Amino acid sequence: MLDSAKLKGFVDQCWGDEIVPTLVEYIKIPNKSPLFDADWAAHGHMDAAVVMFERWARGKIAGFPGATLEVVRLEGRTPLILIDIPGESDDTVLLYGHLDKQPEMVGWEEGYGPWLPRIVGDKLYGRGGADDGYAMFGALTALAALREQRVPHARAVVVIEACEESGSYDLPFYVDHLADRIGSPSLVVCLDSGCGNYQQLWLTTSLRGVVAGTLTVEILSEGVHSGHASGIVPSSFRIFRKLLSRLEDEETGAVRPEALYAQVPAERLAQARQAAAVLGDVVRSEFPFVVGAGAVSDDLTELVLNRSWRPQLAVTGMAGLPLPGDAGNVLLPYTSAKLSLRLPPTLDAKQATEAVRALLEADPPYGAKVSFDGQVGSTGWNAPALAPWLGASLEKASRDAFGAPPAFIGEGGSIPFMAMLGEKFPAAQFVVTGVLGPHSNAHGPNEFLHIPTGRKITQVIAHVLADHYARK
Repeated sequence: MLDSAKLKGFVDQCWGDEIVPTLVEYIKIPNKSPLFDADWAAHGHMDAAVVMFERWARGKIAGFPGATLEVVRLEGRTPLILIDIPGESDDTVLLYGHLDKQPEMVGWEEGYGPWLPRIVGDKLYGRGGADDGYAMFGALTALAALREQRVPHARAVVVIEACEESGSYDLPFYVDHLADRIGSPSLVVCLDSGCGNYQQLWLTTSLRGVVAGTLTVEILSEGVHSGHASGIVPSSFRIFRKLLSRLEDEETGAVRPEALYAQVPAERLAQARQAAAVLGDVVRSEFPFVVGAGAVSDDLTELVLNRSWRPQLAVTGMAGLPLPGDAGNVLLPYTSAKLSLRLPPTLDAKQATEAVRALLEADPPYGAKVSFDGQVGSTGWNAPALAPWLGASLEKASRDAFGAPPAFIGEGGSIPFMAMLGEKFPAAQFVVTGVLGPHSNAHGPNEFLHIPTGRKITQVIAHVLADHYARK
């Protein structure tokens, strides 16, 4: 039996003495994912982060007889850390995380920054601590806590990749390369997700997919005087706006093509209602609206469903437009923008990418040159039903660690690894959770890790690993 009080003491001490100080140093490293740093290998920041993780992990697994750690490097790809810890059974648990980071972003408060770690109260500010640097530290600490109490567990394989924020395009090659060494896990634990609040354990039931690409509209070979040409030459921005309306209703924000929707399972509808009831106005108040602005609806359940099961479009970057202070009276030759289309969890991303390309490129207005470069397509994930042992384990673990029952919610983001593993290991159970709660602002300015939630999730994982071994 796992002693909850001893577990809490062990985990809290490890987080205070080892994990938080190491994460402080990790945040200082600008190891941006390859999508945001094409010269990542030459810059050496990713290798610096890998060395830091490797050093800490080797110290932590030293007490496990037969444990191994290898930094695997396939040519031309980001590195991957593979840790193999033998257990008291041949059954396998796979624990996943990543160490690459999103780019800086603007808007950080004075005295804060992406590579400037700062602890304020229970929060560790800086890029990557919560998304997802803490995952390896939490996973290995949970296993060490079991060892400290002589509680048995199955074989544990820990995989830490360095390409997640770029869509995990390197990961399938590693999974295939390491297939024999990974084996067939019966339980997959992913600590790269979010939480609805910091008062209870939140289990991710689904993840949206994504189609990301650049829409470019070209109408001229060079800019011309707007007074001379407007009324004769159509604006590239107006053509762009017209094409975007094929995809999205600008009045409501609803995505237009029916082919980009999927039916929401009844269980997920019920969970969305429950999540909305638990969270209340936090569903919308967690976002930094300017004074007088608000969400797209007052119906909290609809908002939960919008962000978890419905397609939604965002324009995340533009080119071809000068800054206002630099703009003259010129009709611009082209307009180009990065589109990010979130997809329902069960929709095939490849088919969706082709559907979006066909929709945007067909019959271009005024004969303009229109192209959609679909750069990233990632299919979402819908969790399998919880096995009775796992449901009971999560219930008890959440009450022990948080003092409250677990809650269930679909996440709006994507973790490509989950869809891949769901296909490869259809019989596996999944525990997908994380520390990214209200105002934690992953990918944006003022990102933070809520340290108490990280500690409590570590306790939960220890409980689940113990119950996984004892389930048979």
